[in-house]
Amino acid sequence: MASWSEILNEADASKDPISFLNQKRTTLLNSIHTHTGRNVITYYSSWLTKPQAPDIDINDSDKNAFMQAIYKMDKSKGLDLILHTPGGGIAATESIVDYLHSIFDGNIRAIVPQIAMSAGTMMALSCSSIMMGKHSNLGPVDPQNRGISCQEALEEFETAKQEVLDNPSSLGLWQVLISKYTPTFLISCKNAIDWSKALANTWIANNPNIELKNVQQIIKLFVEHNESKSHDRHISKEKCKEVGLNIIDMEKDQKLQDLILSLHHCYMIFFDKTIVVKIVENQLGAAYLRTYTENPKQ
Repeated sequence: MASWSEILNEADASKDPISFLNQKRTTLLNSIHTHTGRNVITYYSSWLTKPQAPDIDINDSDKNAFMQAIYKMDKSKGLDLILHTPGGGIAATESIVDYLHSIFDGNIRAIVPQIAMSAGTMMALSCSSIMMGKHSNLGPVDPQNRGISCQEALEEFETAKQEVLDNPSSLGLWQVLISKYTPTFLISCKNAIDWSKALANTWIANNPNIELKNVQQIIKLFVEHNESKSHDRHISKEKCKEVGLNIIDMEKDQKLQDLILSLHHCYMIFFDKTIVVKIVENQLGAAYLRTYTENPKQ
């Protein structure tokens, strides 16, 4: 495996660092495909280096990127979906997952080189297996609404009701806090929680590689806010194994791990050196890039 610093030094020593990184990614994607015999699609966001940039989340425009990535693939070879994303909209995630499963008949393996959070975790949970290393993390899938945890908003409202009943003089304080909620906000929060839980439950329960007895403890870990405590919680490979997810140890195939992590470093350095905020590409050379200006380059 080439380390982050080694790839950076190689890129900086080249005449054109961006062209070098593009070619390096293409070579690594082809090497992964040759090694596994499976199709490869990477879904990468610059969220760690450009957290305020537009379009870093999972959204409906990504469907076009996946359509391009899948074009001309031999669908019978299945798909390895390499994920690095903070998550995004539930509706867009459901649509993309349904599309991918219809194309590859459920033969999809998620690979998480570092982090796939929130709706990115939902994507991973929809796959037949998830490849993770000791450095990999998933995250809770409890939904957010305008940056606020839906479950925490509902809990806060219930706390307010009870405290006002017990101590009417607290009404003024709670009015200030609850007034930030717009009409239908709490109903939207409840619907989002129910939707997220239903999707996760369906995808996990329908996975033949997961024992039915483990479904509820998986749901509890990833969906129940009371269990995760924070939407930003990082869930390790060992914790995922403990609850019964079908986890493949990246370390068991050292060559594949080296290729995956070298590719991951290429993406991180590429994001540092460009205004690109998202990349979806495959082993065939098809790449869909989005930049700060929301101007897609294909």
